[in-house]
Amino acid sequence: MHDNDNTLGSADAPGPNPTAPLGPTFRSGSVLLRGKMIPHSSAGANLLATGEDTDWLHGDPWRVLRIQSEFVDGFNALAKLGPAVSIYGSARTRQDDPLFGLARRTASLIAKKGAAIITGGGPGIMEAANQGASERGGISVGLGIELPFEEAVNRWVNLGMTFRYFFVRKTMFVKYSQGAVFFPGGFGTMDEMFELLTLVQTGKSPSIPIVLFGRDYWRGLTDWIDGSMLASGNISKGDNSTVTVTDDPDEAAKIATSNIIDR
Repeated sequence: MHDNDNTLGSADAPGPNPTAPLGPTFRSGSVLLRGKMIPHSSAGANLLATGEDTDWLHGDPWRVLRIQSEFVDGFNALAKLGPAVSIYGSARTRQDDPLFGLARRTASLIAKKGAAIITGGGPGIMEAANQGASERGGISVGLGIELPFEEAVNRWVNLGMTFRYFFVRKTMFVKYSQGAVFFPGGFGTMDEMFELLTLVQTGKSPSIPIVLFGRDYWRGLTDWIDGSMLASGNISKGDNSTVTVTDDPDEAAKIATSNIIDR
């Protein structure tokens, strides 16, 4: 007898099961596992196990639950908000900047029509809009985001939330707004504007009036959209039909609330 008679493939070794070539099946919820993918312990045992390992707090399954809880909290808080307009813009706008006063007045005029104001809850344009809504006696909403360089929602917010995930926060903006006003801003403002335009273009969101406030600031972008994107056939002529550019708070408020019936 040779020393390797018990190796795989010897006459005494069991052959593969033709009905289960990968071995037994283990099911965990909707997931099917076979062979080396089968865990050594069950989910129930892991739940009740003691120990100091907290790596699971950073795993994708736990992250999904946190995402779900943010959606639930957001829907619960905003479902009964009523008509609302979202106002976007830079957190870096100073209070002595003319744009701060223009954003404050625009929000005040929108609140006068009975619509809530939704902002990102931060300083700058967001604070100006929240202040304008609060001073008018309207509902002033601030949807903040966890960032290392931003504080909690500003002092003019009377309904506030702080989100961990940008995409959950942006869903709340779009879902509960019947209009949007974009003041000058940076990457975040551009991200929110183009996401809204994309959702409307693709039919994922109802068409709503969109205002770009500040002709000089937005001119380069709108010229590029019309002169490059449209001219190249990368968008259709009607894709930006809901967008209005203005320097007038009264016009901005009127257009942004055009889908809202005065109360």
